Amino acid sequence: MVCSFLFLLLGLALTLSPLSAKSKHSAPGLDREYVAALACANRFLTAWQTQDHETGILLLTDAAKHQISEDRLQAFFAPGSAIQQGYEISRGKKLKPGRYTFPVALFEIGPDHKWVHPRFTQIIVVNSSKDDWAVDKLP
Repeated sequence: MVCSFLFLLLGLALTLSPLSAKSKHSAPGLDREYVAALACANRFLTAWQTQDHETGILLLTDAAKHQISEDRLQAFFAPGSAIQQGYEISRGKKLKPGRYTFPVALFEIGPDHKWVHPRFTQIIVVNSSKDDWAVDKLP
């Protein structure tokens, strides 16, 4: 009797636990396009992190290339005084079909191992042609 009561309580606890409940953030808006846009944002930010100027340029739309000077673009990918860089991408949002925005935080550690405060910004990714995604707004 005590054993069956414990199993009943355990079953009730599992049923009501957050692990068994569906998350409010689980699937709305997460489709093939979202994953492709997120992958593009990730590739671009990895290029920033590794100072891979060439890959970063290839991932930009023509419009983005025209909106930024060559000097500013070079400075974006240049290591500067940072010895380590990293980033976080937060959940994106569909602005319209083929256009997504992702909040990002850019982190840097300087040569004296001092923490540089993160820079919070966003990156906009667009479907520039059939399944070809590109960055339309730099972070």
